[in-house]
Amino acid sequence: MIKTFRYRIKDSTNGAKLDEMARAVNFVWNFCNETQEHALRWNLRWPTYQDLCKLTAGSGKELGLHSQTVQAACEQYAIRRQQFKKRRLRWRGRRSPGWIPFKASGVKVDGDAVRYLGQGFRFWNSRELPGAIKSGSFGQDARKRWYVNFAVDCPEDQPTTGTKHIGIDLGLKTLATCSDGTKIEAPRWYRNRQKRLAEFQRKRKPRKVRNLHAKIANRRRDFLHKESARLVNECELIVVGDVSSAKLTKTNMAKSVNDAGWSMFRNLLEYKAIARKVVYREVSERFTTQTCSCCGAIGGPKGRNGLEVREWVCGECGAVLDRDVNAALNILRLGHQSLLAEVR
Repeated sequence: MIKTFRYRIKDSTNGAKLDEMARAVNFVWNFCNETQEHALRWNLRWPTYQDLCKLTAGSGKELGLHSQTVQAACEQYAIRRQQFKKRRLRWRGRRSPGWIPFKASGVKVDGDAVRYLGQGFRFWNSRELPGAIKSGSFGQDARKRWYVNFAVDCPEDQPTTGTKHIGIDLGLKTLATCSDGTKIEAPRWYRNRQKRLAEFQRKRKPRKVRNLHAKIANRRRDFLHKESARLVNECELIVVGDVSSAKLTKTNMAKSVNDAGWSMFRNLLEYKAIARKVVYREVSERFTTQTCSCCGAIGGPKGRNGLEVREWVCGECGAVLDRDVNAALNILRLGHQSLLAEVR
């Protein structure tokens, strides 16, 4: 199993060296983008990873980079162009976060220091690496702080001992409502600090704005990590609705959707479930709110106006249903149906 371990670089004086290398990596990336643009303009064959490596061969010495870093930048460009299915990717410039990829043979780790191109960079060794380094990178966050990331080949985690089967309905006021009735309240990290952000913006303090945004993101990530780990420890089956956050970010609910972090929460649940041998499924949540989880009749609240209705009575069986718990129960039922269909 490959896991990524992140450590913060200690020496602030090395930031200038890393900034210089990051600009060189941006130069390689933009050269790949320019080559792709040239191929599109003249209807030529799109350059592959091998083509880009040939075109950039020998440039590492002039740019002050390891040859493997140049190759890794070309490889990532080719992978992301295919992954996002775009004819051309974005240019990397001064505002782009610093990024310096490397391979295992290009660095040497000795205690709390990593050597790259003959230069040592010390980092806070908060935890020991559990295996051999496969690859990695130097990365920069929004506060211009440098980190070193190691992709490590780790031993597999122990299977979960949980026995629960739960369906999860994602929401805004309540981040996740489980089919067993438990709810995870949304901390609303951004909304609670919105006035403070506006104050810094009015006073034209971009550094404080950037730092506060980074703190909000870190708190959200920490909260989602803890909640996803707890669910994976307790459950052997997790079924989540496939609500599209990308579509809702184009509406007037964009701030709340981004603040909730649905996509991050689902991604954390998925990879942790795979690591702990938990069955994870995403199912369509269409009509899950309107369908009675007791008798299957459709008669619940509809549309945006129906969002205000948090509890309703089924017209067929008379059951009193909590909107979110009912949706979570229907999501769990759909998960069980998908598993039965796979078995057949």
